[in-house]
Amino acid sequence: MTGPTPLTLASIRQAPKALLHDHLDGGLRPATVLELAADCGYDQLPATEEAELARWFRDAADSGSLERYLETFAHTVAVMQTPEGLRRVARECAEDLAADGVVYAEVRFAPEQHLERGLTLDEVVEHTLAGFREGMAAAAAAETPIVVTCLLTAMRHAARSREIAELAVRFRDSGVGGFDIAGAEAGFPPSRHLDAFEYMRANSAHFTIHAGEAFGLPSIHEALAFCGCDRLGHGVRITDDIDVPGEIADARLGLVANYVRDMRIPLELCPSSNVQTGAVPSLDKHPFDLLARLRFRVTVNTDNRLMSDTSMSREMLKLVDTFGYGWSDLERFTINAMKSAFIPFPERLRIIDDIIKPGYAVLIG
Repeated sequence: MTGPTPLTLASIRQAPKALLHDHLDGGLRPATVLELAADCGYDQLPATEEAELARWFRDAADSGSLERYLETFAHTVAVMQTPEGLRRVARECAEDLAADGVVYAEVRFAPEQHLERGLTLDEVVEHTLAGFREGMAAAAAAETPIVVTCLLTAMRHAARSREIAELAVRFRDSGVGGFDIAGAEAGFPPSRHLDAFEYMRANSAHFTIHAGEAFGLPSIHEALAFCGCDRLGHGVRITDDIDVPGEIADARLGLVANYVRDMRIPLELCPSSNVQTGAVPSLDKHPFDLLARLRFRVTVNTDNRLMSDTSMSREMLKLVDTFGYGWSDLERFTINAMKSAFIPFPERLRIIDDIIKPGYAVLIG
């Protein structure tokens, strides 16, 4: 019997991974941004060379402010206003994730932000889903199969959330797995969009909510108690309800934190992004390890691969380097994510039993 495979970026790429929180408009290839900008006549890019543009996105996102971080998306959204742009970005997203060893991914985007050139909401979704299908087919042909599920996001500062929720239900059998709200949290509580969440619940449909990233416990409480979300997008501020006076065994959980843990509410944690937006001061101060050791249902996610200059493998390697995790830990985080996916139970089990567990068994040795 062989021993465990050493944990390196290359070996982690071989591990089957599940991703729940990835933004389509935050994961473009820099070269694609440049080419699509030229094709559609967008002349506002801050750089004209691939490496320079990649560096600009990372540096601009490194501000420590969620609002400044969100400004970088103006450029990527601008080149995703045509059928060709949407299809290409979605196709390349699926291909890039699959090449990194991701076997299941939920990728979200806000259709309402892609109407500037005359497309309807339905057309935006149709072109994006077509791109994901093309990407999945290309990945399968490259013997790196991936299942991509699309989540439709409404912007929390806007007033189209009910419309987007209806759109998500309308396309639920065509590749859309659920609904989300995103954007600046402060001043835009989840309960503003109660109508959309009630519609999703009435239609037995899945939804997650960005909560507890830039804003604290009240945002998480509203998302759970009033809106009834299935998962928490980020949720790092749940630590506001956890007191650790000394040893982790002595941790005291408040009512909300207890509820999240007891109900196995998945936390879509995005380590690099949380540091960039100032949600946490540094990676070694990230509550990921505290929450993992307290047995919350933690998952590893990329958030925005372009802005954070990251991938699932890089996020996992950072956690390994920071907290000393081994293959069994990475397998647990992956199974946590797969258990929490917005696809039918038999499909989740198939990926866990047929792909994830055998893949990690080889690496564990």
